[in-house]
Amino acid sequence: MEDSKKSIGKGIDRIDGILKITGKATYATDYPANNMAYAVLFKSTIAAGRIKKIDSSEAESFPGVLKVITHENVPKLNVKGGLRGGALLQGPEITFHGEHIGIVVAETFEQATAAAHLIKVAYNQQTEKIDFEKLAKTPEMPKGKELADLVRGAGKSAMETAEVKVEETYETPIEHHHPMEPHATMAIWEGDKLTLYNGSQIINGAQTAAAATLNMKPEQVRIISPFIGGGFGSKGGQWANLVLAALAAKMVNRPVKLALTRQQMFNSVGLRQRNMQKLSIGATKDGKLIALAHEIISHTAVDNEFIEPCGDCTKIMYEVPNSLISYRVVPMNIILPTYTRGPGKSTGSFALESAMDELAYKLKMDPIELRIKNEPPKDPSNGKPWSSRTTVKCLQAGAKAFGWEKRKTEPGTNKIGNDLVGYGVACGTYPARQRDSSAIIKLNLKNKLVYATVEIAASDLGTGTNTILAQTAADGLGLPVNQVNIKLGDSDLPPAAGSVGSVGASSFANAVNDACIKITDELLTKSGKQFFVRPTAAQLMISENVADFQTRSDSKAPAEAEKYSSHSFNANFAEVRVNSITGMVKVTRFLAVTGAGKILNPKTARSQIIGGNVWGIGMALTEESVIDPRYGNFATRSFADYHVPTNLDIGSLDAMFINEEDLIPNKMGVKGIGEVGIVGVAAAVANAVFNATGKRVRSLPITPDKLL
Repeated sequence: MEDSKKSIGKGIDRIDGILKITGKATYATDYPANNMAYAVLFKSTIAAGRIKKIDSSEAESFPGVLKVITHENVPKLNVKGGLRGGALLQGPEITFHGEHIGIVVAETFEQATAAAHLIKVAYNQQTEKIDFEKLAKTPEMPKGKELADLVRGAGKSAMETAEVKVEETYETPIEHHHPMEPHATMAIWEGDKLTLYNGSQIINGAQTAAAATLNMKPEQVRIISPFIGGGFGSKGGQWANLVLAALAAKMVNRPVKLALTRQQMFNSVGLRQRNMQKLSIGATKDGKLIALAHEIISHTAVDNEFIEPCGDCTKIMYEVPNSLISYRVVPMNIILPTYTRGPGKSTGSFALESAMDELAYKLKMDPIELRIKNEPPKDPSNGKPWSSRTTVKCLQAGAKAFGWEKRKTEPGTNKIGNDLVGYGVACGTYPARQRDSSAIIKLNLKNKLVYATVEIAASDLGTGTNTILAQTAADGLGLPVNQVNIKLGDSDLPPAAGSVGSVGASSFANAVNDACIKITDELLTKSGKQFFVRPTAAQLMISENVADFQTRSDSKAPAEAEKYSSHSFNANFAEVRVNSITGMVKVTRFLAVTGAGKILNPKTARSQIIGGNVWGIGMALTEESVIDPRYGNFATRSFADYHVPTNLDIGSLDAMFINEEDLIPNKMGVKGIGEVGIVGVAAAVANAVFNATGKRVRSLPITPDKLL
């Protein structure tokens, strides 16, 4: 196909955009069902202890109430079925404030909500573990072997020989995902078959976890999730509400809808854990790194372990012969943490890239020059060659486009009125991987036009999956995009990877592309002819007058991919203004430059990067989930007090992509961008604040009280 006719690489509008702006896109609770009932969760008001007694008599007699479900009448579930965070009503134990302790099912949502307030619970309360600062003084070794101390060369002891040192502690707070669509499920039973309408980043993962927890076979459970209103990791693993909706539907023998409120989102579906990170960097006087230690203390649940890998960027970003990466953990009476956008990399890069900026200032060296000077020729963590690495290109292209030469080296010297102006830079990375995925393509000839339907159990988080798959199929089959129909978000379709960890685009697109190649080959064989120029599948359908044809492809990453280290890389540039009177910080300009292989659709890709940048700016300046030290609940429990940046908070945002061809991680050369867009962003903002004010804030978010 001529380049001018190709769809891939063009910034076409989302093919599902009209459905979304007209309200016709169907999310988890948008499906109609006869005789619908409504479920509302009620939760513990202590952080540690046991339920002594639940008095639900008043709620049970409330108008419209069909059932009150607690640990006293709930069926036995498989608590090791793969759901995250427990809270399945399987006993009286309480391990965090806000743990599910029951469900009210009623004719209406309002009746269920009102009845839930009538339930009286008595507890045997225990002393809760919620003081992170106190607990962090005596942390434990993680149970996971993958988090054992990682030592290279002489480890941290090499710091003693360094001529210039930075040794500081950086802190990031608890954050919450807060997608626009809260977690919600609609459950319908038909005999022993269960259909769950649910926002799921991993369709087949939700299917297997729900089935295993309910002691069912996967084929008895169907997940339907064509549209998801955001997830950011919280809908990657599934939580108790998924199965509790199914239980409620079974126990009242009616379809049931269970939607979490915004307040319930704070203690129902995980969070980004608080991290305390000590960064030690040693260098020669000319800026060559000789030692690097990244020592991390995090918290986890008292009954399960999750630790985000904050040292991942430190392992590979810079050439350093001696290093240590260590993790320690403190169990706390807080819900289990989970994957949150750019898990580990976004929080870890704040510490690493802030420390690199501090080192550059001590060396009186430009921060970009310091990073380029320590560019590693191969992956320092495993010795593998890079499939490609664009960090230097990102830095150089970004510096030119951003106007880095205007930056004043000495902090606090660039002032406009009452505003102090500063520039900051920071780098980031995220692995580029393809995961096993399958796709079916069905072709249909009608009135001399060929139409294609692509079927794959992929998910679209709102990132544009439908669109990039339509573009991929259009090019692979020789069709215009408007003759391609995409069917995804259903576990009855061919299995696919999830929209997590930046594997979605590469996994789904390669599965579809492989199916396009396969169906063209099969049509060529069917024709029995030889062609001087390979025809498209669409041309073969017409020339051979084939009414219907279909095939399935099961795609895996190339075997050679394991021999290389494959990543997306970026460089982030921030300009801030800090009001010298109020201490208010505003990001007036932000530029992200990313090397992420083939960009399937620059319009949706730019949207992804800018979304990640907004996340990172929120991380830097506004977002923090605060625990009430008296009870262990979150004092921040709505968007009124958990602050997410909006249009008025940020000036101009821009995204650039490095022209990069890297066919090693997958045949199409596609790398992920959803995660890398947040990595390094908070550090770029923090470094800009230091350049503006001369004040180094090492504990996020950077609020006015920390600058005045």
